[in-house]
Amino acid sequence: MSLTPLLHASPVIQLHALIAVAALLLGAMQLWRTKGDRLHRALGRVWMALMATVAISGLFIWTIRLWGPFSPIHLLSLFVLVMLWRGVRAAPGGNIAAHRRIMQGTYIIGLAITGLLTFIPGRTMYFVAFGPEGATPGKLAVFAALGVAAAGAGLYAARSARTASELPPAPTRN
Repeated sequence: MSLTPLLHASPVIQLHALIAVAALLLGAMQLWRTKGDRLHRALGRVWMALMATVAISGLFIWTIRLWGPFSPIHLLSLFVLVMLWRGVRAAPGGNIAAHRRIMQGTYIIGLAITGLLTFIPGRTMYFVAFGPEGATPGKLAVFAALGVAAAGAGLYAARSARTASELPPAPTRN
C-alpha cells in the first residue's frame, strides 16, 4: 500500500478521496451510536455535508468516459444527492423508519459499494491498495478479509442501533 498514486492524482480526486474517507468513518460512527439525540443530529449534518461534497466532487472526476465526460458512476453521485434530500425530509416529518432506511442505504450504496468500484484495476485507489505490481493472491486475501469484517460490523451496527427514545430516561439532579 502506498499513498503515492493518490498524491500524484488531480486535486479533485485527492479532495474526493479525503472527504469520502471522512464520510465513511463518521457514517460508521453514526451507525454504531445512539440515534435521535442532539449529537446524532449534529454529526448527521456534518455527515450530510461530507456526502454532498463527495457526490458533487465525483461529478468532476472524468477518468471513465462513456457519455462525453460521464459514466455510470456519475449516476451514483446524483442518486446520493437525491437520497440525502429525501432522508433529511423524512426525519422532521416524523418518518424515522424511512429516514433510517434512506440514510443506511445511502451509506451502503454511496460509500461502501461505490468505494469498492474505486478498486477496479487501473483506477487510483487500485494502485494505492495494491501497488504498481497490482493485486497478488495475498493482497486480495487481506482486502477480502477487511471487506468481510467491515460488512459484518456494518450489519451488526444496523441491527443493534438504538434510538434515544428506546433508552431509559437520564437521571435528574435535585
